[in-house]
Amino acid sequence: MEKLAILGGPPMRDTVKNPWPKWPVWGKEEEVALLEVLNSGVWSYNGPKETEFNKRFAEFTGTDYSICTVNGTVTLQIALEALEIGLGDEVIIPGLTWQATAATVIDVNATPVIVDVLEDTWCIDPEAIKKAITPKTKAIVPVHLYGAFADMDAILKIAKEHDLYIIEDCAHKHGGEWKGKKAGSIGDIGSFSFQLSKHLTAGEGGAVTTNNPKLAERLDALRNCGRRPKGSLNSGDKGIGDYGDDGNFLQSGNLRITEFQAAILLEGLKRLPDQNRNRDDNGAYLNDLLSKIPGLTPLKRDIRETKKAYFNFAFRYDKKAFKDLPISRFREALQAELNIVVDACYEPLNNCSLYVPHTKPARHKLNDAYWSAIDPKKISLPVCERLFEHESVCLHHKILMGDKSDMDLIADAIEKIYQHVDDLM
Repeated sequence: MEKLAILGGPPMRDTVKNPWPKWPVWGKEEEVALLEVLNSGVWSYNGPKETEFNKRFAEFTGTDYSICTVNGTVTLQIALEALEIGLGDEVIIPGLTWQATAATVIDVNATPVIVDVLEDTWCIDPEAIKKAITPKTKAIVPVHLYGAFADMDAILKIAKEHDLYIIEDCAHKHGGEWKGKKAGSIGDIGSFSFQLSKHLTAGEGGAVTTNNPKLAERLDALRNCGRRPKGSLNSGDKGIGDYGDDGNFLQSGNLRITEFQAAILLEGLKRLPDQNRNRDDNGAYLNDLLSKIPGLTPLKRDIRETKKAYFNFAFRYDKKAFKDLPISRFREALQAELNIVVDACYEPLNNCSLYVPHTKPARHKLNDAYWSAIDPKKISLPVCERLFEHESVCLHHKILMGDKSDMDLIADAIEKIYQHVDDLM
């Protein structure tokens, strides 16, 4: 076996001659759709493309309503606002997630209660949720992370017992299913991101989904300057200006998507089911290969997860099997072999460089008690910390968009590192 690429050998993937599948995916269909929008003169504000996408995405997620917004951070914020969660309320969230899951809670003046995750799925630990519930708890935000699904059976049971709302953070789970129900249709509100890295993307954008007509009305008003809609939101016949003028408004701002984004999303949604199937097929195959290499553990696929939707490809690394090779060195070696970025998981929220609420005292120092409650440094997240510092390996989901030979190459690259580990010490 040749010398490792990180030590001067040839990489196993020459991406000049053999590039990874491209991301984002687009074609002539997007070009035609964008020109339609350009020539129509209707570039935003409930145009035909946005209306059509809302209808199609609701059908795709198995919900009654889908409402587009400017991004997947705003979706979480207006979900909290629609549920009238604010000062004095607590929201339980996992410690392993993008910082927006926590930041939006403090943006509505509520308190994020950050708890640990399960090591086999990296999703919120139901037992930790139970321990964190107080009389102030109003909602749980399970995050379906990377290739895994939060245990929605356990979370639904907890929420029912304690009369809590569930906001599903589905930024990684467009099209995933739990016991035949799509992500975003299981809780009270689903929150989706269409940011560039997501497996349905328009560069930026987001959507909220719900089956509750009153929540849908509030969500739609909150993303549209507080204007309450007339009639059925997803009837397909609502156009510009089709809003009530009786003064029954909400305080809000302009959080709307553009017609250009909606046009791209409509075409991407057509491809998504086939892309998800391909990623699922390749992910299952690659997990099987990796499970045969000492020290590697694929993320658990729960038998209740009836349809997979990968955001990135993640697995766990045990340095003991690699003669105590630090994980940072393992990631560097794998990146050199594959010519693709190899990352850790998200930074735990108690030590996340982007989740720093104490840098904005003018906004968040409502009182001394609240200021203390939102200090992330006070939180202990041993599983999150171990995963980030010692075990997590994450690659972009585009690696799953090729064929089985690509999966074989990834496994061979890791096997190469395993065989040459002495050279890296």
